[in-house]
Amino acid sequence: MELKRSMAIPRLLVLGLWAAALRDIAAVAGVPYFTVEPEDVSVSPNAPFHMACAAVGPPEPVTIVWWMGDSRVGLPDISPSILNVSGINQSTVFSCEAHNVKGLSSSRTATVQIKAMPLPPLNVTVSQVTSSNASVVWIPGFDGRAPLHSCTLQVAESPDGEEVSTEIAPVPPFAYGVQGLKHSTNYSVRVQCSNEMGSSPFTDRVYFQTLELAPSSTPQNIHVIQRDPGLILEWEGVAPDVLKENVLGYRLEWIQDNVTQGEMIVQDTKANLTTWNPLKDLIIRVCVLNSAGCGPWSDLFLLEAQEVMGGQRQPPYGTSWVPVALGILTALVTAVALALILLRKRRKETRFGHAFGSVVGRGDPAVHFRAARSFNREGPELIEATLESVGISDELKTKLKDVLIQEQQFTLGRMLGKGEFGSVREALLKLDDGSFQKVAVKMLKADIFTSTDIEEFLREAACMKEFDHPHVTKLIGVSLRSRPKGRLPIPMVILPFMKHGDLHAFLLMSRIGENPFNLPVQTLLKFMIDIASGMEYLSSKNFIHRDLAARNCMLDENMNVSVADFGLSKKIYSGDYYRQGCASKLPVKWLALESLADNLYTTHSDVWAFGVTMWEIVTRGQTPYAGIENAEIYNYLISGNRLKQPPECLEDVYDLMCRCWHPEPKLRPSFGVLRSQLEMIRGRMSTLSSSLDPLYVNIGKDEEASASDPALHASFGNMDAEETVAGAAAAVTSDYRYIMTPLCLGDDAEGERHPDGQEGEDKSLLYELETGGGKSC
Repeated sequence: MELKRSMAIPRLLVLGLWAAALRDIAAVAGVPYFTVEPEDVSVSPNAPFHMACAAVGPPEPVTIVWWMGDSRVGLPDISPSILNVSGINQSTVFSCEAHNVKGLSSSRTATVQIKAMPLPPLNVTVSQVTSSNASVVWIPGFDGRAPLHSCTLQVAESPDGEEVSTEIAPVPPFAYGVQGLKHSTNYSVRVQCSNEMGSSPFTDRVYFQTLELAPSSTPQNIHVIQRDPGLILEWEGVAPDVLKENVLGYRLEWIQDNVTQGEMIVQDTKANLTTWNPLKDLIIRVCVLNSAGCGPWSDLFLLEAQEVMGGQRQPPYGTSWVPVALGILTALVTAVALALILLRKRRKETRFGHAFGSVVGRGDPAVHFRAARSFNREGPELIEATLESVGISDELKTKLKDVLIQEQQFTLGRMLGKGEFGSVREALLKLDDGSFQKVAVKMLKADIFTSTDIEEFLREAACMKEFDHPHVTKLIGVSLRSRPKGRLPIPMVILPFMKHGDLHAFLLMSRIGENPFNLPVQTLLKFMIDIASGMEYLSSKNFIHRDLAARNCMLDENMNVSVADFGLSKKIYSGDYYRQGCASKLPVKWLALESLADNLYTTHSDVWAFGVTMWEIVTRGQTPYAGIENAEIYNYLISGNRLKQPPECLEDVYDLMCRCWHPEPKLRPSFGVLRSQLEMIRGRMSTLSSSLDPLYVNIGKDEEASASDPALHASFGNMDAEETVAGAAAAVTSDYRYIMTPLCLGDDAEGERHPDGQEGEDKSLLYELETGGGKSC
């Protein structure tokens, strides 16, 4: 016993020394690492400004030395350091050095440029000219390194040059609609633009002429004067003393089967119609035409088919039903065959899990198995961090092969956010030219190691790989972090670093943060325009997002918003909809009626979610439908209720929201229309002063720190439990009923009763919400 006790003491000593050595290795001393570097700015001549620089060890302390051009300025300062400059009158470069006992590091070189007055606009053009309106479009010239806040248009009558009006146009967009012009009049327009330093010279004048007024008279008494061999029509002309416009003639249009078949322009009050089908009813209308367009249409003239055929209408073809019957029969056979195939596949997956791959030639399933762990008695070894080592599908490997980044190319930094399934960390990525780029690295938790989890995680990266748009988060690459003990590598998705984090947290910070700040209406509208632009791109690529919300939109240092978090997105390869095959956690308060009722997701359901996101932006991050339970949302919406208009919300903006929430999906506006309407609303807003420029919101140092709050970057299951539930919905209302499709069923799908005793009846979302049940994929 004494011998055993004496042997235990050296063992404890060895373990203590080993732990101390590990602590020393974890805190390796070296030259300082920059956390804040000088940034490029533009300043007014001789105006004071400041530059910031900060670096950390170990070892500490770290001393900052400032350089202005090739000369040192000021005295060494303990990090972090602020350099206050009284003013400069020419462009100058600044940098800083960080010193500690191990050596020094040099920061990037920042260029401080001098602001100046802008140059005149370029390529002023006038288009869409009518009798009273015209659209003026121009390209901004050099902005003088200060944002343009407005442009001035001077409109004058030509040739005397008498000024008609002076219009102030907020920019962007660099376009303006001039209204209230005289018809058939020559005009000229010139443009100048302004920034905080002053206004540019005016451009040369651009000349245009408004159109004459469209005719106001209507042709009368259309009648037939001959039917055989051709159809000759006649009508009463408009007297020249009554018609003051310069008439070009008459336009005649004919319609059959509710489709316009053709039109013609004639000089006289008579027309010979030859290209028409005498076996069908014919509808004719006529208008007076001049250079401004067509005047009011005449009353519709109906010529029935039996009048042409001597009172006997030609019977329809007796075999016209054959193609319809064949089409219906083919569709039914195809649907039955697909249902049998899916049922067979589902039974195999239920019995054998996911061990079976594709079916080989003679119909037997091919078994693929990969051991999740291996053991080595000689000691732990790292598993090779390749796509082949994580057990994902060949299709996914092919998609990710060209964006794989080696783990050695980047260095992980501080934690930006944590969630249920993983985390996001700041990192420095080494580029091919030797420079470094700040990025955000999204990774799964270390205790999630199954191939299924990795496959689902990397599929989002493969989805993002296809995107290339300034308002859609673009994938930089994927990487795999090696782990010992035979465990699978940890997958990592590398994304652009977003300084201000997610939009919802930023909006909340502006309203209820430690240092609240004002967000101008123009800035909020810009957020909406950016999101609509990104979603317009995604819809053009046949992608449906399914989880559009402010929390899934990211905000960069230039206050540009990008749509992000594609964990629930789907690509539509045929048709225009995607039907959720099984229950999964979904954001109930952002879902459209058809999504709640039928598990149906389309671009139209994304438009509904965009309307809710607009409401979040206007309310600065408030929770939609506050006080209404998730189980009550469907009945609340189906009764005609919608989110209420916020107190400070513009009428035009709320009208757009309501159009997004139309119960008929195809009557909701497209993202292209929404973007265009929001740009028009923003263009009509009054010009902001330079201190409230909507593109530059000064959130201060404290707010910048808050922007790095956890959950500001990609989300990992951090959605509130009250906002996510499983499934689809079924409900009966006073005038119509939504019927759900079957949820994911297990082996007992056939011949078994549900727990509530109703045989063969599918569970609705309302049932899931009220009981807290539900199945997941």
